Amino acid sequence: MDLPPLSLYVHIPWCVRKCPYCDFNSHALNSELPERDYIHALLADCQHDQHHIQGRKFHSIFIGGGTPSLFSAESLDRLLSGLRQQIAFDEQIEITLEANPGTLEQGKFKEFRDIGINRLSIGVQSFNNDMLGRLGRIHDRRAAIKAAEAAHDAGFDNFNLDVMFALPNQTRAEAIKDLEYAVALEPTHISWYQLTIEPNTLFHHQPPSLPPDDLAWEIQSQGQHYLAEQAYAQYEISAYSRNQPCAHNLNYWQFGDYLGIGAGAHGKITHPIEERIQRTQRIRHPQQYMAQAATPEVISQTRELQQADKILEFMMNTMRLQAGVDIDLFESRTGLARTDLEPAINKAMELKLMHRDDNALKATPHGQQYLNELLELFLPE
Repeated sequence: MDLPPLSLYVHIPWCVRKCPYCDFNSHALNSELPERDYIHALLADCQHDQHHIQGRKFHSIFIGGGTPSLFSAESLDRLLSGLRQQIAFDEQIEITLEANPGTLEQGKFKEFRDIGINRLSIGVQSFNNDMLGRLGRIHDRRAAIKAAEAAHDAGFDNFNLDVMFALPNQTRAEAIKDLEYAVALEPTHISWYQLTIEPNTLFHHQPPSLPPDDLAWEIQSQGQHYLAEQAYAQYEISAYSRNQPCAHNLNYWQFGDYLGIGAGAHGKITHPIEERIQRTQRIRHPQQYMAQAATPEVISQTRELQQADKILEFMMNTMRLQAGVDIDLFESRTGLARTDLEPAINKAMELKLMHRDDNALKATPHGQQYLNELLELFLPE
């Protein structure tokens, strides 16, 4: 078992308003942001994981939420400066900040760029004002366009636009129009994914009228074709890039390691000598998190992956990739033998869900369409 690349996920849990489809650990802001206290807590939290670093540098950092762009550049600068004092940054580190239109002051993107943030992920979701209203978003089409224009003006040569499809009562034409708006803004990356109804969300308790499955599939197929025509290469189920795939997410999908700090953040760490992989989760509630950040109790859950977990989680991530994965990576990232995969691989190939070329494994187009069915083959009997 080898040491994989190491990333850092930082969770900032506050947003202006909770969206009805959101199942992330996010909390509507009802008072002043506790920026100073939260940054202090994040840096104290990171100290807990020092013994897991094992000489590695941060390969990427992703600051997500919530709406991290609510924080000031000054606060985020304190965070990044404090992190650099604890753990070395790779010279080519990718540092991504999630941002939502409607929460941005004039010039804020340039301030983020000046402190070393070199990638943005802007949560547009749609350019249709009616759709934005149905999704509970606080911005309109003009604000979304201005956010992308501000990213260009601030010097960001790498940014993502998040766009969803199969929205409440959405037509195929409306979904493709959203992609046309996104492409016209010339992001280097587009995350285009289907709205799904998750437990513990308002949409789960009050389900909207979504397009039927066959229409959603038609939208997805037409959108994939359009993005390919526009030189956006699909490298993952919902990720399309013009030669700049997201390094942070690639590390997830290739079963890399990551520290997770912040309220509710998850982490995954490999211990190669003991040949074990450990997952952790932080306390979810922001106030409790800040109170416990400097203590071991900030880690609310710790779990050792068993053999079946390693197999399933490795396949869950890597089968999302269009290029698939080399079986050698399975052995180096899990410490298991390739023979542990053979029965499920053979069955998946029989069902036309997986293609094998020497050492390379990847889901077929049919397998990506029915990814859950493919992954079920890797569950223990």
